[in-house]
Formats: sequence, structure tokens, C-alpha cells
Amino acid sequence: MPDRKSPLAPLRHPTYRTIWFASIASNFGGLIQAVGAAWMMTALSSSENMIALVQASTSLPIMLFSLVSGALADSLDRRRIMISAQFLMLAASILLTVFAWAEWLTPWLLLFFTFMIGCGTALNNPSWQASVGELVPREDLPAAVTLNSVGFNITRSVGPAIGGVIVAISGAAAAFLVNTFSYFALLYALFKWQPPKNTSSLPREHLFAAISAGMRYVAMSPNIGKVLVRGFLFGLSASAILALMPLVARDLVQGGPLTYGIMLGAFGVGAIGGALISARLRETLSSEWIVRVAFLGFAFSAAVTAVSTSAILTALVLTISGASWVLALSLFNTIVQLSTPRWVVGRALSLYQTLTFGGIAVGSWLWGSLAENYGLSYSLLCSCLLMLLGVLVGLKLTMPAFASLNLDPLNRFVEPNLRLDVKPRSGPIAILVDYEIDDSDLPEFMTIMAERRRIRLRDGAQNWTLMRDLENPDIWTEIYHVPTWVEYVRHNHRRTQADAKSWDSILALHRGATRPRVHRMIERQAIPPQDDIFHKAHIDPH
Repeated sequence: MPDRKSPLAPLRHPTYRTIWFASIASNFGGLIQAVGAAWMMTALSSSENMIALVQASTSLPIMLFSLVSGALADSLDRRRIMISAQFLMLAASILLTVFAWAEWLTPWLLLFFTFMIGCGTALNNPSWQASVGELVPREDLPAAVTLNSVGFNITRSVGPAIGGVIVAISGAAAAFLVNTFSYFALLYALFKWQPPKNTSSLPREHLFAAISAGMRYVAMSPNIGKVLVRGFLFGLSASAILALMPLVARDLVQGGPLTYGIMLGAFGVGAIGGALISARLRETLSSEWIVRVAFLGFAFSAAVTAVSTSAILTALVLTISGASWVLALSLFNTIVQLSTPRWVVGRALSLYQTLTFGGIAVGSWLWGSLAENYGLSYSLLCSCLLMLLGVLVGLKLTMPAFASLNLDPLNRFVEPNLRLDVKPRSGPIAILVDYEIDDSDLPEFMTIMAERRRIRLRDGAQNWTLMRDLENPDIWTEIYHVPTWVEYVRHNHRRTQADAKSWDSILALHRGATRPRVHRMIERQAIPPQDDIFHKAHIDPH
């Protein structure tokens, strides 16, 4: 196999390697903290719903704030965002440790602190995932995404078991203290990292404009939309096992915190196995079949867990769900990254995380409520049925293959010299492009222009339309608007190498003696000032 396809190939890049190892240390502490929080809730409350809400409290911030975090990741210094997120989680962990040690924690205080840690995760994740594409070359990106999962699940395979031992011997406060120290390695790696400076000549997008641009791009990208739907369904259904695992350990197999830690470790071992076989599966199976296998694996695991009273059997089937977890989520993440240009990748990933972790948060509450009202086994079996539904959805929303598109900037646009003094915020701007097309080429032209419309709208155009000259039917005019001149320049800078195909196809059909004529116009209202309108009608009452 070529070296570039090796699952360890990204580790050849020093900065990625340093951050990857530091992330392992941070994840190790985070998983120990998660075991402590989940088990402490079993001591603070007998409610199955409150116990399931521990996972929801860490997933909910990702659903609520990832979109804003993604816009910040595409607009600001990603390194500084990640450092700020680590300090936020560090502060929350310190307070959680102090409150637990002083025995001041209540169920809602515990949820509050885990929610704040989740807020740090929501702020950190889009910047980190968007930065992976800058730390490794494009051909190593799928391996890097998978390797991130490997790193997390290496810690998951041993961290929860160690966390269970710490909780059993020293209590949850000790687990929270270990997590507090785990942030320092990653903070050191981030301070050491010196990413290249952004050399864009364009002003930074405002936050809400950036969010709108990201949502528009995803809405006009059908392949990403499929990933979002399937990611939500997967998070909604698969969250049952992780959310209810403390109850499975305590009630179904009659275990304690060590049993819970071992079960999480079994999940992590399976996840490592899934990551190691993912490259081989991508060579032999389509993306859709990998997702189907992941849904079916989770459904089988949930069904067996629902009826098993053996800790050994439950741990064995949890390895299947762990492998399925990594196979699905790493594939979703990779498809989004490979289908998105760098200018909007943080926002696309944040939307994916919003839907997926939104599903996890909603699912954690749903399965906890079902467990409290109808029983733990009933809740797990219901989640199994929903996972089977996720397989059937694939018949309609089939997962796309890994994109081979070149999404590097096209860099063909040269800002024109204007005779009118136009400021960056001047507008609205109307763009008209004239094409001369033979009747025989109209079917192909209309097909290309339909794709052209999607690209224009995706990159920020508004009110796109195509018109035909009644007096000279060979002339077709493409018309669209942008709010300001700087948005027009930004719109053109967003074109990728893959987009050049549609433009080159149009040029091949154009029959004019010169290239298509582009009219760039600024809108002005031909209405006299108010004083002029009423001046003659004004009558002095005196």
C-alpha cells in the first residue's frame, strides 16, 4: 500500500504529531472526568433521566454553539480560539473539583459544570477540525480524521477503566482533579504552534454574515445535506448506549464504577479496531454500505445489551458499537471536509456537529425518559428500532462517495479598474453577463446554467436569473445581485478549481467574437430628494 494511505501517515508532520499526542493526554483526563460525573450523578440522584442528562449536558452546547464557533473558526485565528476554549474548560474543571471536594455539588450544579466543559468543547472542535486540513496535505486528510478518532479511542479503551478505579478508591473529586491537570499538555502544544498568517486582502466577515454564508453554502450542497441528516439520525439513535451505560452497569449487570469503566473501555477498544479497519473498508465498500454496517452494528449491540445480564457479554457487544461509532462519525467528518473549500470548512463542520450532537443531546434525554417511565431494556430496544430505520433512510438519502474534487481557490479573478469611485461597502451591485448561444446548444447550455445558478447562490449571489433577448434570441443574459462591492469580490474569491469546469463549458458554447461581456452596475434610485418633491407644493400659511 502506498505510504500516503498509511493510517499513520499524518504523524510524519511535526505540528500535527505534537498536537495529536497532547490531545491524547487531554482526552484521557476528559474521559476520567466523564466517568466521575456519570457515577457521581448516580449517587446524587436516583432518576434515570438525570443520569442520562449528564451526557446531554456535554452534547447540548455543541448543538447550540457550534455554528457560531464554526463562523469564528473561519474568521478569526483558530489557534487563539482553541487556546481560549482550553482555558474555559480548565476553569470549569477547577471549580468542579473544588465543589466536589467540598461536597457542595447538587445534581443541577453537576450538570452546570459539565455543560460549561461542553461549551469549551463546542468552541474548540470546529477550529481544531478545520485546522487539520492545514496541518496535513489533502491526501493525508482521511487518515488524519481517522487518526483523531484513534487517539480519542486509545484513551477511551483505558481511560474509563482507570477512571472507574480512581472513583472507586478516591471518589469523583479525584477524577475531576486528574482532568484539571490534563489540559496543560495541549495548552503547551497550542502555544508552541505557529500557524501561517491569513494573507487575505478582504475585510473580515461579520459574525451573522459569516453564519448566513455557511448555512447558504451547506443548503446549496446536496451531498453535505445528506451527511447532516444521516449524522443526526445516527447521533439520535446511537446515543442510547452511551447515555444509559451507567444504568446498564448498575442495574442490568449489577456492577459498580469499575464495571462502568470497563464497559466504556470495551467501547473504546472496539472504536480503535473500527479506526484501524476503516481504510480497508473504504477500499472495499461504498460510503453508504459503511454507514449501513455502522447502524446495524449499533442496533445489534443495543438489542443484546437490553437483554444481557452478563457483564462479559455486554462488554463484548460494546466493542461492536465502538467500532460502528468510529466508522460512521469519521466517515461523516471526512466527507464534509473533502466536500468543502477551506474558506467555509469550519462552518460546514460546525453544522455537521450541530446536527450530530444535537441528535445525541435529544437522544440522551429521550432514552433516559423512556428508561425512567418504561424500563431500561425497553428504552434500548426502542433505540434499536430507530437504528434500523436509519438503514432504510439510506435507500433515499444515499451517502456520497469520497469527493475527488479540487477545492483549492481558482484564483482567476482580477479585480477590475473602475472609473467610478466605489467603496468596499458601496452597493447594491448588479452583475449582468451576456452569452451568445446557438439554438442547437440550448439543451446543454440550460443544464450548465442550472449548475451555474447553484454555484452562484452557494457562493453568495442573490436574485439569480437568466434572461433571453427577444430581439436577438441568441443573446442570453445571466443576472445576479450582491449587497456590496466587497461581497462581489469575496464572491469571486470563493470559486474553486472544481467550479472552473462549468465556466469553461459555458465558454465552449459561447459564439461571440469576444469573451462574454460582463456588466458591473451599482443600483441607484431615480427619485428626487424629498425637499424637491414638496418644495413647489409648500405654502406659507402666513
